Amino acid sequence: MSLEFSLIAEDGKARRGRIGTAHGPVDTPAFLPVGTAATVKAMRPEDVAATGFSTILANTYHLMLRPGAERVAALGGLHQFMNWPGPILTDSGGFQVMSLAKLRKISEEGVAFRSHLDGDKHLLTPERAIEIEHLLDADISMAFDECTPFPASEKEARLSMELSMRWAERSRRAFRDRQGYGLFGIDQGGVYPDLRLASARALTQIGFDGYALGGLAVGEGQEAMLKVLDETVPALPKDRPRYLMGVGRPDDMVAAVARGIDLFDCVLPTRSGRTSQAFTRFGTVNLRNARHQDDPRPLDESCACPVCARYSRAYLHHLARAGEILGGMLLTEHNLRYYGGLMEGLRGAIESGRLADFADAFARDQARGDIAPL
Repeated sequence: MSLEFSLIAEDGKARRGRIGTAHGPVDTPAFLPVGTAATVKAMRPEDVAATGFSTILANTYHLMLRPGAERVAALGGLHQFMNWPGPILTDSGGFQVMSLAKLRKISEEGVAFRSHLDGDKHLLTPERAIEIEHLLDADISMAFDECTPFPASEKEARLSMELSMRWAERSRRAFRDRQGYGLFGIDQGGVYPDLRLASARALTQIGFDGYALGGLAVGEGQEAMLKVLDETVPALPKDRPRYLMGVGRPDDMVAAVARGIDLFDCVLPTRSGRTSQAFTRFGTVNLRNARHQDDPRPLDESCACPVCARYSRAYLHHLARAGEILGGMLLTEHNLRYYGGLMEGLRGAIESGRLADFADAFARDQARGDIAPL
Protein backbone atom coordinates (compact mmCIF):
# COMPACT_ATOMS: atom_id res chain seq x y z
CA MET A 1 0.00 0.00 0.00
CA SER A 2 1.42 3.37 -1.07
CA LEU A 3 -1.17 5.58 0.61
CA GLU A 4 -0.67 6.02 4.34
CA PHE A 5 -3.70 5.88 6.65
CA SER A 6 -3.62 6.21 10.41
CA LEU A 7 -6.42 6.05 12.97
CA ILE A 8 -6.14 8.82 15.54
CA ALA A 9 -9.28 8.11 17.58
CA GLU A 10 -12.42 5.96 17.57
CA ASP A 11 -15.83 6.46 19.14
CA GLY A 12 -17.98 3.39 18.65
CA LYS A 13 -17.75 2.63 14.94
CA ALA A 14 -16.80 6.21 14.07
CA ARG A 15 -13.19 6.95 13.20
CA ARG A 16 -10.97 10.02 13.29
CA GLY A 17 -8.13 9.43 10.87
CA ARG A 18 -5.56 10.91 8.55
CA ILE A 19 -4.66 9.95 4.98
CA GLY A 20 -1.15 10.86 3.87
CA THR A 21 -0.94 11.78 0.17
CA ALA A 22 1.73 13.19 -2.13
CA HIS A 23 0.12 16.63 -1.86
CA GLY A 24 -0.59 16.70 1.85
CA PRO A 25 -2.77 15.10 4.53
CA VAL A 26 -6.51 14.50 4.47
CA ASP A 27 -8.01 14.64 7.97
CA THR A 28 -11.06 12.40 8.24
CA PRO A 29 -14.02 12.39 8.43
CA ALA A 30 -13.74 14.64 5.39
CA PHE A 31 -16.05 16.06 2.76
CA LEU A 32 -14.66 16.66 -0.73
CA PRO A 33 -16.11 19.61 -2.67
CA VAL A 34 -16.81 18.60 -6.26
CA GLY A 35 -14.66 20.24 -8.90
CA THR A 36 -15.89 18.16 -11.83
CA ALA A 37 -14.22 20.10 -14.64
CA ALA A 38 -11.17 21.28 -12.66
CA THR A 39 -13.15 23.98 -10.87
CA VAL A 40 -15.44 24.14 -7.86
CA LYS A 41 -18.21 26.17 -9.42
CA ALA A 42 -18.48 29.84 -8.34
CA MET A 43 -15.33 29.57 -6.20
CA ARG A 44 -11.65 30.38 -6.69
CA PRO A 45 -9.32 27.58 -5.52
CA GLU A 46 -7.85 29.74 -2.76
CA ASP A 47 -11.36 30.53 -1.52
CA VAL A 48 -12.22 26.82 -1.40
CA ALA A 49 -9.14 26.27 0.75
CA ALA A 50 -10.17 29.17 2.99
CA THR A 51 -13.51 27.49 3.68
CA GLY A 52 -11.64 24.66 5.42
CA PHE A 53 -11.00 22.03 2.75
CA SER A 54 -7.71 20.37 1.88
CA THR A 55 -9.03 18.01 -0.80
CA ILE A 56 -11.33 18.21 -3.81
CA LEU A 57 -12.80 15.80 -6.35
CA ALA A 58 -12.41 16.04 -10.12
CA ASN A 59 -13.95 13.86 -12.81
CA THR A 60 -12.11 11.60 -15.23
CA TYR A 61 -14.89 11.49 -17.83
CA HIS A 62 -15.34 15.23 -18.14
CA LEU A 63 -11.63 16.08 -18.12
CA MET A 64 -10.96 13.33 -20.65
CA LEU A 65 -13.34 15.07 -23.06
CA ARG A 66 -12.32 18.63 -22.26
CA PRO A 67 -9.55 19.81 -22.14
CA GLY A 68 -8.05 16.28 -22.45
CA ALA A 69 -5.89 14.32 -20.01
CA GLU A 70 -2.78 14.48 -22.20
CA ARG A 71 -3.11 18.27 -22.41
CA VAL A 72 -3.45 18.58 -18.62
CA ALA A 73 -0.39 16.37 -18.16
CA ALA A 74 1.65 18.49 -20.61
CA LEU A 75 0.68 21.57 -18.61
CA GLY A 76 2.04 20.13 -15.37
CA GLY A 77 -0.83 18.02 -14.09
CA LEU A 78 -4.17 18.93 -12.58
CA HIS A 79 -2.76 20.57 -9.44
CA GLN A 80 -0.75 23.09 -11.44
CA PHE A 81 -3.39 23.44 -14.15
CA MET A 82 -6.12 24.53 -11.74
CA ASN A 83 -3.88 26.08 -9.05
CA TRP A 84 -4.88 23.58 -6.36
CA PRO A 85 -1.87 22.53 -4.24
CA GLY A 86 -3.72 20.03 -2.06
CA PRO A 87 -4.80 16.42 -2.65
CA ILE A 88 -7.16 15.57 -5.50
CA LEU A 89 -9.39 12.51 -5.83
CA THR A 90 -10.65 11.61 -9.29
CA ASP A 91 -13.84 9.70 -10.01
CA SER A 92 -13.14 7.13 -12.72
CA GLY A 93 -16.26 7.87 -14.79
CA GLY A 94 -18.41 5.00 -13.51
CA PHE A 95 -21.26 7.30 -12.53
CA GLN A 96 -21.39 8.69 -16.06
CA VAL A 97 -21.66 5.11 -17.31
CA MET A 98 -25.01 5.08 -15.52
CA SER A 99 -26.18 8.68 -15.99
CA LEU A 100 -25.43 8.86 -19.72
CA ALA A 101 -27.20 5.60 -20.51
CA LYS A 102 -28.60 6.84 -23.84
CA LEU A 103 -25.11 7.61 -25.16
CA ARG A 104 -23.21 4.42 -24.26
CA LYS A 105 -22.90 0.67 -24.76
CA ILE A 106 -21.35 -1.55 -22.10
CA SER A 107 -19.26 -4.63 -22.94
CA GLU A 108 -16.70 -6.73 -21.10
CA GLU A 109 -13.97 -4.53 -22.57
CA GLY A 110 -15.42 -1.28 -21.26
CA VAL A 111 -17.88 1.43 -22.23
CA ALA A 112 -18.22 2.76 -25.78
CA PHE A 113 -20.02 6.08 -25.88
CA ARG A 114 -20.56 9.28 -27.78
CA SER A 115 -19.43 12.49 -26.19
CA HIS A 116 -22.28 14.62 -24.87
CA LEU A 117 -20.28 17.62 -26.13
CA ASP A 118 -19.75 16.86 -29.82
CA GLY A 119 -20.93 13.30 -30.49
CA ASP A 120 -17.42 11.89 -31.04
CA LYS A 121 -16.96 8.19 -30.27
CA HIS A 122 -14.85 7.09 -27.29
CA LEU A 123 -14.00 3.84 -25.52
CA LEU A 124 -13.41 4.02 -21.78
CA THR A 125 -11.86 0.87 -20.32
CA PRO A 126 -10.46 0.20 -16.85
CA GLU A 127 -6.95 0.58 -18.26
CA ARG A 128 -7.74 3.86 -20.02
CA ALA A 129 -9.53 5.28 -16.95
CA ILE A 130 -6.50 4.55 -14.77
CA GLU A 131 -4.19 6.03 -17.40
CA ILE A 132 -6.25 9.23 -17.47
CA GLU A 133 -6.18 9.49 -13.67
CA HIS A 134 -2.40 9.01 -13.78
CA LEU A 135 -2.04 11.75 -16.41
CA LEU A 136 -4.15 14.07 -14.24
CA ASP A 137 -1.82 13.26 -11.31
CA ALA A 138 -4.66 12.32 -8.98
CA ASP A 139 -3.52 11.55 -5.43
CA ILE A 140 -6.44 9.13 -5.05
CA SER A 141 -7.69 7.32 -8.16
CA MET A 142 -10.89 5.31 -8.31
CA ALA A 143 -11.21 1.92 -9.98
CA PHE A 144 -13.42 1.89 -13.07
CA ASP A 145 -16.86 0.47 -12.32
CA GLU A 146 -20.46 0.41 -13.44
CA CYS A 147 -22.61 2.38 -11.01
CA THR A 148 -25.63 0.09 -10.60
CA PRO A 149 -28.83 2.10 -11.15
CA PHE A 150 -31.83 2.06 -8.83
CA PRO A 151 -34.12 0.26 -8.97
CA ALA A 152 -32.40 -2.90 -10.22
CA SER A 153 -33.45 -6.52 -9.84
CA GLU A 154 -31.22 -8.90 -7.89
CA LYS A 155 -30.06 -10.45 -11.16
CA GLU A 156 -29.29 -7.07 -12.74
CA ALA A 157 -27.42 -5.92 -9.64
CA ARG A 158 -25.43 -9.17 -9.49
CA LEU A 159 -24.35 -9.02 -13.13
CA SER A 160 -23.40 -5.36 -12.75
CA MET A 161 -21.44 -6.02 -9.54
CA GLU A 162 -19.57 -8.97 -11.03
CA LEU A 163 -18.59 -6.89 -14.06
CA SER A 164 -17.36 -4.12 -11.76
CA MET A 165 -15.25 -6.63 -9.82
CA ARG A 166 -13.59 -7.83 -13.02
CA TRP A 167 -12.96 -4.22 -13.97
CA ALA A 168 -11.61 -3.59 -10.46
CA GLU A 169 -8.98 -6.28 -10.91
CA ARG A 170 -7.96 -4.80 -14.27
CA SER A 171 -7.83 -1.34 -12.69
CA ARG A 172 -5.54 -2.64 -9.95
CA ARG A 173 -3.18 -4.20 -12.50
CA ALA A 174 -3.09 -0.99 -14.54
CA PHE A 175 -2.39 1.29 -11.57
CA ARG A 176 1.21 2.45 -11.07
CA ASP A 177 2.13 2.32 -7.38
CA ARG A 178 3.91 5.46 -6.17
CA GLN A 179 4.46 6.76 -2.66
CA GLY A 180 1.65 9.11 -1.69
CA TYR A 181 -0.69 7.92 -4.43
CA GLY A 182 -3.43 5.33 -4.05
CA LEU A 183 -6.24 3.45 -5.76
CA PHE A 184 -9.64 2.81 -4.19
CA GLY A 185 -11.91 -0.09 -5.11
CA ILE A 186 -15.67 0.45 -5.28
CA ASP A 187 -18.17 -1.87 -3.60
CA GLN A 188 -21.34 -2.44 -5.65
CA GLY A 189 -24.42 -4.64 -5.37
CA GLY A 190 -27.38 -2.32 -5.09
CA VAL A 191 -29.45 -2.80 -1.95
CA TYR A 192 -28.81 -6.56 -1.78
CA PRO A 193 -26.75 -7.55 1.30
CA ASP A 194 -25.32 -10.78 -0.16
CA LEU A 195 -24.11 -8.95 -3.24
CA ARG A 196 -22.56 -6.14 -1.22
CA LEU A 197 -20.69 -8.64 0.96
CA ALA A 198 -19.53 -10.62 -2.07
CA SER A 199 -18.25 -7.39 -3.58
CA ALA A 200 -16.40 -6.50 -0.37
CA ARG A 201 -14.73 -9.91 -0.32
CA ALA A 202 -13.67 -9.62 -3.95
CA LEU A 203 -12.20 -6.14 -3.46
CA THR A 204 -10.37 -7.14 -0.28
CA GLN A 205 -8.85 -10.10 -2.07
CA ILE A 206 -7.59 -7.84 -4.87
CA GLY A 207 -6.24 -5.33 -2.34
CA PHE A 208 -6.73 -1.56 -2.53
CA ASP A 209 -5.47 1.53 -0.69
CA GLY A 210 -9.06 2.38 0.25
CA TYR A 211 -12.60 1.13 -0.25
CA ALA A 212 -15.62 3.03 -1.49
CA LEU A 213 -19.32 2.24 -1.52
CA GLY A 214 -20.91 3.22 -4.83
CA GLY A 215 -24.40 3.00 -6.23
CA LEU A 216 -26.04 4.70 -3.23
CA ALA A 217 -27.93 7.98 -2.92
CA VAL A 218 -29.45 7.18 -6.32
CA GLY A 219 -33.07 6.98 -5.16
CA GLU A 220 -33.12 4.18 -2.60
CA GLY A 221 -33.77 6.48 0.39
CA GLN A 222 -31.89 7.02 3.63
CA GLU A 223 -33.21 3.95 5.46
CA ALA A 224 -32.11 1.59 2.70
CA MET A 225 -28.75 3.34 2.36
CA LEU A 226 -27.99 3.10 6.07
CA LYS A 227 -29.01 -0.56 6.05
CA VAL A 228 -26.42 -1.19 3.33
CA LEU A 229 -23.80 0.59 5.45
CA ASP A 230 -24.72 -1.42 8.55
CA GLU A 231 -24.25 -4.66 6.64
CA THR A 232 -21.27 -3.78 4.44
CA VAL A 233 -18.91 -1.45 6.33
CA PRO A 234 -17.89 -4.11 8.91
CA ALA A 235 -16.73 -6.31 5.99
CA LEU A 236 -14.27 -3.67 4.75
CA PRO A 237 -10.68 -3.56 6.06
CA LYS A 238 -10.47 -1.50 9.23
CA ASP A 239 -7.00 -0.20 8.45
CA ARG A 240 -8.02 1.46 5.17
CA PRO A 241 -10.15 4.56 4.44
CA ARG A 242 -13.83 4.12 3.62
CA TYR A 243 -15.53 6.43 1.16
CA LEU A 244 -19.29 6.85 0.62
CA MET A 245 -19.54 8.19 -2.92
CA GLY A 246 -21.99 10.89 -3.93
CA VAL A 247 -23.50 11.34 -0.46
CA GLY A 248 -23.64 14.85 0.95
CA ARG A 249 -26.85 15.60 2.84
CA PRO A 250 -25.77 16.70 6.31
CA ASP A 251 -27.99 14.18 8.13
CA ASP A 252 -26.80 11.38 5.87
CA MET A 253 -23.16 12.22 6.61
CA VAL A 254 -23.64 12.37 10.38
CA ALA A 255 -25.37 8.99 10.30
CA ALA A 256 -22.72 7.50 8.00
CA VAL A 257 -19.81 8.73 10.14
CA ALA A 258 -21.38 6.93 13.09
CA ARG A 259 -21.24 3.76 10.97
CA GLY A 260 -17.54 4.08 10.15
CA ILE A 261 -17.42 6.14 6.94
CA ASP A 262 -14.42 8.45 6.47
CA LEU A 263 -14.93 10.31 3.17
CA PHE A 264 -17.83 11.93 1.29
CA ASP A 265 -18.38 13.95 -1.87
CA CYS A 266 -21.45 15.61 -3.36
CA VAL A 267 -22.47 18.55 -5.56
CA LEU A 268 -25.16 19.51 -3.04
CA PRO A 269 -23.50 22.45 -1.23
CA THR A 270 -22.29 24.10 -4.44
CA ARG A 271 -25.34 23.36 -6.58
CA SER A 272 -27.62 24.52 -3.77
CA GLY A 273 -25.66 27.74 -3.46
CA ARG A 274 -26.25 28.46 -7.15
CA THR A 275 -29.99 27.79 -6.73
CA SER A 276 -30.49 30.09 -3.71
CA GLN A 277 -30.43 27.34 -1.07
CA ALA A 278 -28.36 27.77 2.09
CA PHE A 279 -27.44 25.20 4.73
CA THR A 280 -27.59 26.39 8.33
CA ARG A 281 -27.50 24.96 11.83
CA PHE A 282 -31.31 24.96 11.74
CA GLY A 283 -31.82 23.38 8.34
CA THR A 284 -32.03 24.56 4.76
CA VAL A 285 -33.06 28.13 3.91
CA ASN A 286 -34.54 29.13 0.54
CA LEU A 287 -33.40 32.70 -0.08
CA ARG A 288 -35.96 33.22 -2.84
CA ASN A 289 -38.72 33.04 -0.25
CA ALA A 290 -40.41 36.44 0.25
CA ARG A 291 -40.17 36.17 4.03
CA HIS A 292 -36.50 37.17 3.79
CA GLN A 293 -36.98 40.43 1.89
CA ASP A 294 -37.03 42.67 4.99
CA ASP A 295 -34.93 40.45 7.28
CA PRO A 296 -31.70 42.16 8.49
CA ARG A 297 -30.40 39.00 10.20
CA PRO A 298 -27.54 36.91 8.85
CA LEU A 299 -28.22 33.48 7.38
CA ASP A 300 -27.08 31.80 10.59
CA GLU A 301 -26.37 33.85 13.71
CA SER A 302 -24.12 31.07 15.05
CA CYS A 303 -21.97 31.05 11.88
CA ALA A 304 -18.71 33.03 11.83
CA CYS A 305 -18.20 32.86 8.05
CA PRO A 306 -17.62 36.12 6.10
CA VAL A 307 -21.01 35.84 4.39
CA CYS A 308 -22.90 35.71 7.68
CA ALA A 309 -20.70 38.47 9.12
CA ARG A 310 -21.24 40.91 6.24
CA TYR A 311 -24.53 40.25 4.45
CA SER A 312 -28.16 40.19 5.52
CA ARG A 313 -30.85 37.78 4.46
CA ALA A 314 -32.61 40.71 2.82
CA TYR A 315 -29.59 41.40 0.59
CA LEU A 316 -29.08 37.73 -0.25
CA HIS A 317 -32.79 37.50 -1.09
CA HIS A 318 -32.41 40.51 -3.39
CA LEU A 319 -29.45 38.90 -5.19
CA ALA A 320 -31.37 35.66 -5.60
CA ARG A 321 -34.47 37.31 -7.02
CA ALA A 322 -32.39 39.56 -9.29
CA GLY A 323 -30.43 36.59 -10.61
CA GLU A 324 -27.11 38.21 -9.74
CA ILE A 325 -23.97 36.06 -9.96
CA LEU A 326 -22.80 37.34 -6.59
CA GLY A 327 -25.73 35.59 -4.91
CA GLY A 328 -24.56 32.17 -6.06
CA MET A 329 -20.97 32.96 -5.11
CA LEU A 330 -21.85 34.06 -1.58
CA LEU A 331 -24.23 31.18 -0.89
CA THR A 332 -21.73 28.67 -2.25
CA GLU A 333 -19.05 30.06 0.05
CA HIS A 334 -21.39 29.91 3.03
CA ASN A 335 -22.48 26.36 2.22
CA LEU A 336 -18.89 25.15 1.96
CA ARG A 337 -18.11 26.88 5.26
CA TYR A 338 -21.05 25.05 6.80
CA TYR A 339 -19.88 21.69 5.45
CA GLY A 340 -16.32 22.36 6.58
CA GLY A 341 -17.56 23.25 10.04
CA LEU A 342 -19.71 20.12 10.21
CA MET A 343 -16.70 17.93 9.37
CA GLU A 344 -14.55 19.76 11.91
CA GLY A 345 -17.25 19.24 14.53
CA LEU A 346 -17.48 15.53 13.75
CA ARG A 347 -13.70 15.10 13.99
CA GLY A 348 -13.62 16.91 17.34
CA ALA A 349 -16.56 14.92 18.70
CA ILE A 350 -14.90 11.61 17.83
CA GLU A 351 -11.61 12.69 19.40
CA SER A 352 -13.37 13.63 22.65
CA GLY A 353 -15.62 10.55 22.69
CA ARG A 354 -18.85 12.56 22.44
CA LEU A 355 -20.11 11.74 18.96
CA ALA A 356 -23.51 10.61 20.28
CA ASP A 357 -24.01 13.98 22.01
CA PHE A 358 -22.94 15.81 18.85
CA ALA A 359 -25.37 13.80 16.71
CA ASP A 360 -28.23 14.39 19.17
CA ALA A 361 -27.63 18.16 19.21
CA PHE A 362 -27.38 18.20 15.41
CA ALA A 363 -30.71 16.37 15.09
CA ARG A 364 -32.45 18.70 17.57
CA ASP A 365 -31.26 21.81 15.74
CA GLN A 366 -32.27 20.45 12.35
CA ALA A 367 -35.69 19.43 13.68
CA ARG A 368 -36.31 22.93 15.06
CA GLY A 369 -35.95 24.38 11.58
CA ASP A 370 -35.38 27.93 10.46
CA ILE A 371 -37.76 30.18 12.37
CA ALA A 372 -38.92 33.46 10.87
CA PRO A 373 -38.55 36.60 13.05
CA LEU A 374 -41.64 37.81 14.91
